[in-house]
Amino acid sequence: MSKDNFLKGAAILSIAGFLVKILGAVYRIPLANMIGDTGMGYYQAAYPIYTLMFALSTAGIPVAIAKLVSEKNSIGDYRGAQRIFRISFIGLLIGGILTSSFVFLGAKTIADKIGNSNAYYALIALAPALLFTPIMSAFRGYFQGRQDMTPTALSQVIEQLARVGMGLLLVALILRFDKGLPMAAGGASFGASAGALLGSITIIYIYLKRKNKIRREIRRSERFKKQDTSQIIKSILVIAIPITIGASVVPLFGTIDVAIVMRRLQDIGYTEKEASGLYGQLTGMAQTLINFPQVFSVAIGSSLVPAISTAFARRKFSEVKKTASSGIRVTLLIGLPAAMGLFILAEPIIKLLYFSNPIEVQESAGSILRVLSFSVIFLTLVQSLTAILQGMGKAFIPVRNLIIGALAKVVIVYVLTGIPGVGVKGAAVSTITAYMIASFLNLRAVKKYARIRFNLIDLFFKPILSVAIMTLIVSLSYNLLDGFIGSRLATLTAIGLGGISYGFALLLTSTITSKDFELLPGGNKLAIKLKKIGLLRR
Repeated sequence: MSKDNFLKGAAILSIAGFLVKILGAVYRIPLANMIGDTGMGYYQAAYPIYTLMFALSTAGIPVAIAKLVSEKNSIGDYRGAQRIFRISFIGLLIGGILTSSFVFLGAKTIADKIGNSNAYYALIALAPALLFTPIMSAFRGYFQGRQDMTPTALSQVIEQLARVGMGLLLVALILRFDKGLPMAAGGASFGASAGALLGSITIIYIYLKRKNKIRREIRRSERFKKQDTSQIIKSILVIAIPITIGASVVPLFGTIDVAIVMRRLQDIGYTEKEASGLYGQLTGMAQTLINFPQVFSVAIGSSLVPAISTAFARRKFSEVKKTASSGIRVTLLIGLPAAMGLFILAEPIIKLLYFSNPIEVQESAGSILRVLSFSVIFLTLVQSLTAILQGMGKAFIPVRNLIIGALAKVVIVYVLTGIPGVGVKGAAVSTITAYMIASFLNLRAVKKYARIRFNLIDLFFKPILSVAIMTLIVSLSYNLLDGFIGSRLATLTAIGLGGISYGFALLLTSTITSKDFELLPGGNKLAIKLKKIGLLRR
């Protein structure tokens, strides 16, 4: 595969991934305004179980398909590549049938076990998605192995558009006919199933359109010894199992988290409905806003893996150190202001976005967001540090560190959520602690394997100074304008002024460099323009 094709493919997937993440994050805002915190509690309670089942049935196999198909195609063994695809497809289909059946048939028991019986409809509505998503994943892996990223990107975007559109439409119809919040949450969840179905249809249609070309390749395929089915399955599992374990960590502990939070809140006197409402405020409202900065940290991570991997393979260790340091610094330049902005404007932002909810719900969600906001710093750091370690071939270390953080989270959430004065905020504290532990352990590993000595002034002092300037301006502007133009306009104005002041502070303190811009989409062109006008000094 040529460098140009690689970069083109990476760009296509990055753009599609960016759109998908934005749509996914934005989706929950109108949804929360339609079904409120209680409905969001029903909806959100089902998702950790869905993502866990999805990870177990699918996670690493598309990567294995892509790798093995690519290897076969590179030596002209197109027949062997097709055989790998067929065997993988059957395996994924069986996994999809099993997990889909498990969730559909066990939905009532699962909902009762996690202490949220009204999550039943949300669970059964997700069952079809567990059938169709593995099918779609098989084709995505196959096309990626052929170095053709367009079908994957197109199916991802169509899947997410259908999910958002169908989900909101069903919720509106269910509420119109007064069928209740549990069923409305089910309608929202069914959007994922509709998206998976349309995404599958899209990528299968593309495959059928290209079937003649694939057949021609198979006819002129080089003659190789036919691999046994058992050998192919072994090759797939060797690649897939470690990835599946890593992908299962977060949803596994997320599933445990749902049960603990719901049960412990009920232990201290909340009804099941009240506990669901608080869980909805935590995961459906506050956590949604925490997810926005991840769009950028994931993009940085995507740039870091190939950059670090290439430099490490060529033993250019000075380049590894520079790229890793730049990646960590840029991540902090995103995570720190996002965290402080959400902390200072927690309640105003909640009121701005979730306007249709009662004032007591807005105030409660605002107080949760104020605590949870600090998790942005460590969550974004974990993602970038994980990418650096993956680039150095140390993929298991961040998985291990995340497991350690998740185990600490389970203990902390159990203890704190059961304290009447803390309640659901204990779950927010446990999230911060989990990612803080994982990020510090990852940072220690990066220092060890990349042999980096961090410049504390560039890495911490300058970003903190720039964020302090931004925080002061955001706080002053909101408090001054609130009484004159109202909370909504004051919030938007404060965010705008904060962004402008932060950008200037970064440039004036020379916190951001031209090397940092290389990690951002279109960063090189922007760096050249800033240098011309004298705002970027190094």
